[in-house]
Amino acid sequence: MSQAPWKKYLCSTCGTVYDEAEGDADSGIAPGTRFEDLPEDWICPVCGTAKAGFEPYA
Repeated sequence: MSQAPWKKYLCSTCGTVYDEAEGDADSGIAPGTRFEDLPEDWICPVCGTAKAGFEPYA
């Protein structure tokens, strides 16, 4: 069974990209953490926008 490819998500406020393959080391999020598995209180590490403010990014 193959794993789905890593996805990226774009902050609609500042343009920061959350890359599932890279995670968010500054927030203690390990590489390989899927966006849907981020805590609900996770925020953009640059501008503080809530997780809901991110959109899928090609």
